[in-house]
Amino acid sequence: MTPPPSDEAQPLVTAEWLAACLGIPKARVYQLARDEIVHSVRVGRSVKFDPEQIRKWIKASGRALPGGWRKEPVR
Repeated sequence: MTPPPSDEAQPLVTAEWLAACLGIPKARVYQLARDEIVHSVRVGRSVKFDPEQIRKWIKASGRALPGGWRKEPVR
């Protein structure tokens, strides 16, 4: 998979693309989105992901839940 263009207006990416980049199953990507661990956007019936938000999540060592693993979404 090739990364999205690096210009200012980056397109949203699919769960399939993100799963391939992270090396995890697509179902796990959707679970991370449902649990609000990774930021996602609903576009109709589709779930899309902002590559910049994913980069920030990765730079934060994948941590998105404050206070341990309680299910408190990141704001």
